[in-house]
Amino acid sequence: MSTSRLGRRSASLLAIAVIGGFSAYGTVLGGHVEEAKGIAIDVADAAGNLAGFKVKEVNISGHNHVTPAQILETAGIKSSTSILFLNADEMRARLESLPWIASASVRKFYPDRIEIAVSERQAYALWQINGELKVIARDGTPIAPYSDDPRYVQLPIVVGEGAQNHVGEIVDVLARLPALKEQVRAAIFVAERRWTLKTRNGIDVRLPEENLEGALVALMDLDREKKLLNRDITIVDLRLPDRVVVRQSDAAAAARAEMLKARAKSKKGGPA
Repeated sequence: MSTSRLGRRSASLLAIAVIGGFSAYGTVLGGHVEEAKGIAIDVADAAGNLAGFKVKEVNISGHNHVTPAQILETAGIKSSTSILFLNADEMRARLESLPWIASASVRKFYPDRIEIAVSERQAYALWQINGELKVIARDGTPIAPYSDDPRYVQLPIVVGEGAQNHVGEIVDVLARLPALKEQVRAAIFVAERRWTLKTRNGIDVRLPEENLEGALVALMDLDREKKLLNRDITIVDLRLPDRVVVRQSDAAAAARAEMLKARAKSKKGGPA
């Protein structure tokens, strides 16, 4: 580049900076700090672009649920962005504020290229709270509202306040007991202390606060030996370590009462 061309470019940059500086200063005096910041960034980008540092290429990797357009918008990359004034750490922090993104890295390659790599959270379970169903990650972070996306349909369901923070413990235990897992429709977190399983045929399985897996293994043993979960019952209570309490359905209880009544009547009317 000739000296004269360099001089003209420097003069142009200086003029832009001076004009932009006065504009931003006036905006600050008017109480519009954020607007002033935006103006200052635009001025700096314009200067950087004139100097040959306009961002021309952005390579994005690791995204699945988050679109490239969302990543660019969140990162603040526009058609006028200059690589000179781009803050990679601030950009990374903004990207990691997106629910789907667990971590991100941003690298600048002068004069005009940026590489963004993101690692997304995985959909782990569905969390029902206040009548809403949300997709959550293993760490309990809500990452999306529920939809009929095929990736969500088979996810386990947890219900209640605090359930999202303990989802790993119940999902992991059920994963080790696949025969029981198939029968469970949802896991309800009760009083933010313990779980109750709701089976697909309407039985409530009340679990203890501790030794969750031991209680479920005992339940599976009972089901294998006595077909417990296929009986006409409404509650299986496993909270006591030395016994299992079972409650019959109203219909089953009424039928049993009638049977006992008939049996007693038969005995009473028999031979002396």
